Amino acid sequence: MTSDPLLAWRDEFPILASTTYMVSHSLGAMPRRTADSLSEFTATWASRGVRAWHEGWWEMSVTIGDLIGSIIGAVPAEVVMNQNASTGQWVVASCFNWQERRNKIVTEGLNFPSNDYIYHGLARQGARIVTVPSPDGMTLPLEPLLDAIDDETRLVSISHVAFRSSYVQDLSAIIQRAHAVGAYVIADLYQSAGILPVDVRALNLDFAVGGSVKWLLGGPGAGYLYVRRDLWPLLEPAATGWQAHRAPFDFEGGPIEYAPDAFRFLGGTPNIPGLYAARSGFQIINEIGVDAIRAKSIRQTTRLVQLADEAGIAVRSQRDSARRGGVVILDVPEGDRVTAELLRRQVIVDHRPGAGIRISPHFYTADHELEHTIHELSAIIHSTPVP
Repeated sequence: MTSDPLLAWRDEFPILASTTYMVSHSLGAMPRRTADSLSEFTATWASRGVRAWHEGWWEMSVTIGDLIGSIIGAVPAEVVMNQNASTGQWVVASCFNWQERRNKIVTEGLNFPSNDYIYHGLARQGARIVTVPSPDGMTLPLEPLLDAIDDETRLVSISHVAFRSSYVQDLSAIIQRAHAVGAYVIADLYQSAGILPVDVRALNLDFAVGGSVKWLLGGPGAGYLYVRRDLWPLLEPAATGWQAHRAPFDFEGGPIEYAPDAFRFLGGTPNIPGLYAARSGFQIINEIGVDAIRAKSIRQTTRLVQLADEAGIAVRSQRDSARRGGVVILDVPEGDRVTAELLRRQVIVDHRPGAGIRISPHFYTADHELEHTIHELSAIIHSTPVP
């Protein structure tokens, strides 16, 4: 049996006692210490009242962002917290004049739909949207994407790891091509941060967004935005709010005077309880280290692929682990029905149209749970249809 020191974390996650939890790509398991963190929020509110703003609450958009920054390679005070990744996308998009000649946005067929909704909404402001299609709905050849990035491109939007297929895109090559023609890159790290090593500074990435819900184990309500430091003085978001002001508590009217630091990319009043809830998961990922998490993820997703092959279940994920994120996608008939029956049996996975059943072990997953998941899946496939 493989020695696995990361299993020492299992007791930190209550849901693991009653389920085979294979859905961290959608909602990470809640740490026990999150309840303590939320109790701290209510106790602070109850005892300190309005004084809490000046005793830490106001800074939480950056101090909690620092926990993300250490996961994705940013330095302190370079990541700010919004309520979701879409807000971060809006803030970035609002920095540009889409009626200029350089008004092209290049997106791709594996991008998360919420990102594309925002870009297509910018068409009414003059933006031209070019989508590089995926030939199979699961992968995206690099060359057509690079070819679409030209000297009229302002922004390139990429999901680092595709939500539907867990396909890992070549961020470095995309960034190099964009910078060569004067364009910027915004990467959605939702399906990579916390499960794959990411270093935004080493990549020279312009913008990154993501959220707490999945691999980072922070629950809903805490998105993040990274902006390359040398771009700060060049960007003035139209999507803004009083927290982005140079002197917010002066309550000045008229046009905003932006803060000189990353606060300029914030908006209105922050989601303080969401930040308290997210903190524990971010701390845990930092304590373990993403390199250790990735090593285990590769081992267990490789084993899942082997088990599926042995059971005769079609695998739609990449077999090359360098191109596979933390999820294994299996294509079975009546995927919705099979998923519902797995849930009834306390094997927690999900299903996406056009892809299949998504299964994701995380650092707290025991090896025997891989076998159990495929055993139950195979038994359902070969059973009489559930009424």
